This record gives sequence, C-alpha cells and structure tokens, in this order.
Amino acid sequence: MSIALASPSTRDSARHEPLRVMVVDDSVVIRGLIGRWIEAEPDMVVAASLRTGLDAVNQVERVNPDVAVLDIEMPDLDGIAALPQLLAKKRDLVVIMASTLTRRNAEISFKALSLGASDYIPKPESTREPAAAETFRHDLIQKIRHLGAKVRRPVPAAASPPLAPAFDRGLALRPALAPVAHPQLLRRAFSTQAPRALLIGASTGGPQALMALVSEIGPVIDRFPVLITQHMPPTFTTILAEHLARASHRPAHEGVDGELIKPGRIYLAPGGRHMRVVRQGAHAAIALDDGPPVNFCKPAVDPLFASATEVWQGGILAVVLTGMGSDGMRGGKEIVAAGGSVIAQDEATSVVWGMPGAATHAGICAAVLPLGQIAPKLIQLFAGVRS
Repeated sequence: MSIALASPSTRDSARHEPLRVMVVDDSVVIRGLIGRWIEAEPDMVVAASLRTGLDAVNQVERVNPDVAVLDIEMPDLDGIAALPQLLAKKRDLVVIMASTLTRRNAEISFKALSLGASDYIPKPESTREPAAAETFRHDLIQKIRHLGAKVRRPVPAAASPPLAPAFDRGLALRPALAPVAHPQLLRRAFSTQAPRALLIGASTGGPQALMALVSEIGPVIDRFPVLITQHMPPTFTTILAEHLARASHRPAHEGVDGELIKPGRIYLAPGGRHMRVVRQGAHAAIALDDGPPVNFCKPAVDPLFASATEVWQGGILAVVLTGMGSDGMRGGKEIVAAGGSVIAQDEATSVVWGMPGAATHAGICAAVLPLGQIAPKLIQLFAGVRS
C-alpha cells in the first residue's frame, strides 16, 4: 500500500513545474527503481539517470536538476568527492545522499552534511523485501518533495492565473496575502514551574541543528538531563551520539533500556526503537520500546514527549527542531497540558518547517525562535528567568 503525506508543495503543484530529479547510482536496478517511483509522482520527473559521480559533475549544468539523489559508493568518482563539485556548479542544488546501512557509510553521510548535502537516506540491503522497499520509497519521495519545495520552479505566468508574488530567496513562489490574525499562532506564556529536564525532537536537518544547539548549552547539560529523539536508523544514531559528545564536550550516548536518567548527560533514542521515560522507584529511567512506528517514524518524538509528562509533569522544557511531518506536536500538547513549555525552531532557519510548524500552528509554543536564539533562551529558562 502506498503511503502519502499531504504537503503544501503537493497542493500547489498546479502552479509549478515538476521537480527535476537527477538519480546517480552505479546500480542499474536502483536507478530503475527510483526512476519509476519518481515518474509515478505528479510533481516530479527524472531529469537524468546516471551511473557515476563523474557523469553527474559533467552533466549537471546541462541537466539543470533541482534535486540529486547521490549514491556514496560509485566508480570513477564517488558521491562524497562529487558532492562539492556539483554544488560548485549549481549552488542551490538539493543533494540527498544515499547509502547502504554501514558504519563507514553513516560516517560519510555525516561528512556530506557538513559539505552541503541537504539530507541522507539509507538504502535497504535488499529491495526484494516489500516492507523495506516501501519504507525506502516513502522516505525518499517525501525528502525529494519537501526539500525540493524550497527550489520549486514557478510555471510561466501565461500558464497560470496571475498572482501578486511575494518572493523569499530560494523558496517557492507564494501568493501575497493581506495580514491575517491567526489565533492558533498566539504564543503561550512560559510555565511558572522550574524545568527539570530538556527534551528535543528533530528530523530532516536535525543533525546539523542538534550539533549547533548542544555546543552552546553546556550550563544546561551540566545541571539537567537532555533527552533527544532524532529520526534516524540504527548505526546512524550511534555515530550521531558520538558527534554530540564531541560537540557538547559532555557524555552522550544512545539510551539503554532500564538505565537511570542523570543530569550532565545526553541520551539519544537509538535507531529502530522508541525511547520513553518511566519511573523507577524515586528515579526517572529510560525505557526502550520495539512497538510499531509512530507518525511513520521509529524512533518517534511523541512517545518521548508524552511519556516524560508521567514522570516530570510540568517540569519539562521541550524543543521541536527542523523536520518533516508533525511528530512532536501531539506529545507537545501533553507537555503543555501537564504544565510544561515548548519552543519551536522558526521557519527561516529550518531545513523543513514541518514538525516545528505543526507545533506552532497547534498553538502550544511559548516561543518560535531562530536556531541561534534557542540556546540563550534555554540557558535563561533553566537558570530560572521566565520572561
């Protein structure tokens, strides 16, 4: 069964040319599979299907794609070597790195993010297993659609009704509308209860955002536990935890079932399992859950957020960072209902304003801030300043 998520770019597809996607992979089977998936979507087309990174570099200017799905391991020129050359020739190209699920490839994917790749996607070990292939298809199509939305090309004016355009650099064409009051976007006051734990949820663009955030919140980590759910598969979360430890200069590791939660540490939900908070005597502890995906994700943010309220009640400060979908919104509602507070990353600094946008539109946020302003605000709130 095909799973599709509603998205603004899908709804607006009549006003835009299809996204042009360049598929670069040395496997003819993978190229054919991805190509068929893309051509089946109404808002995207295969602009080129190429075997090597060298082919991609040589043809990118002629093909002029919006999005490139770039394999890591290829002959002549591999993905990580081709990436900076592609971006040098087409600065606004959205590049999604694709790799098999190995530690080496996960490390390379993280390096690619630092070199300008927009996202990564793990390829299944075998596309013959229907569930694995469908998950790969769903995730890839959503990443292409949502990341490509920022570079989507407007159709020529003659082909669509005239609009009064309002342009944001690199973003899709939007109709200019008169200011409208949106009661659901009103901010809540921050909780009067002192926070006892920091919870963070993230997805697309999350690794970069998390690295920037934890590097600036040392005073918070030193006194309080930090629990993070980032949408990521196994192996990738292991490496992300290592990167978080280096960025924060504090202990960071994947949560272990049954371990007590202590201040001074960062706990990351392991790939493929939900991480929850439970009470163990007088202490809070980690509980790992092998249940079904939530919001198409495993791990998911909602289980972490919702379960934490049963232990810390209103003593929770949660942050929803960049990501697709709406994960974290329902759990955020439970945090607010229990007396806690939620902060969302703003649209301008988010790679995809799905998760933080959903929390914002749900009216549960006490603040919606650029990424660079979140750390100072957290330090202030955990120090007891509520303004």
